[in-house]
Amino acid sequence: MSTAGPPGGRTAVVSGGSRGLGRRLVERLLSDGWRVAAFSRSVNAFVETAAESWPDHFFWRSADLLDIASLRDFVFAAERRFGRIDLLVNNAAVLHQELFLTMSVKRIETSVSANLVGPMVLTQECAKAMSRAGGGTIVNVSSINSVRGYRGVAVYAGVKSGIDGFGRSLARELGAFGIRVNSVVPGFFDSELTSQVTDANRTRIKKRTPLGRLATTDEVAEAVMFLASGSSSFVTGQTLVVDGGITC
Repeated sequence: MSTAGPPGGRTAVVSGGSRGLGRRLVERLLSDGWRVAAFSRSVNAFVETAAESWPDHFFWRSADLLDIASLRDFVFAAERRFGRIDLLVNNAAVLHQELFLTMSVKRIETSVSANLVGPMVLTQECAKAMSRAGGGTIVNVSSINSVRGYRGVAVYAGVKSGIDGFGRSLARELGAFGIRVNSVVPGFFDSELTSQVTDANRTRIKKRTPLGRLATTDEVAEAVMFLASGSSSFVTGQTLVVDGGITC
């Protein structure tokens, strides 16, 4: 990954950076000396605390994956604030569980827009900034649903598969600009998206997982941090599955 510029001058963009995995990534990046620009739909206590604790290194603005103009405005403001963008973590997502035969067209359109079109536009804007900075890294947070089918998440699985395919093609297209593109494919871990999973289903998932448990948020964050770091400088166009072996 490009690390041009003064020490500590690298800038990361994290979508959905106010809670869950996004929050943990913001914390990790800040502690590692990155400047971080994050967005979410609304402010919360973590965002306020981070802004007070890291006034020169943390920037937050409200934006919505369904509002293309807000995404473009956010990237413009982030680049203006920090002067460059070196890393994008496409973390934000919207999950709606429902059987496909009963799902409305409007719900399908919303899922595709939020989980595929929005991240694509965000990636396009950040990739432009990276090309101006001499390179960078894009990490897409995908889902185990893109690898193995589950009832009630067909549309979500479709868009996450789309993100993985998008990343592989983009890796070829952007490699000439010094930009790497990879995906992290988490298995089941405690997050807002998995909060709807019942205790009975959690038990079944654990029994089907060779390691016998769910992942922690930190374990998924470690995979993202690896792909964001110089340790993976020759890795691009790949999907890193972090699922405890449930898909093997």
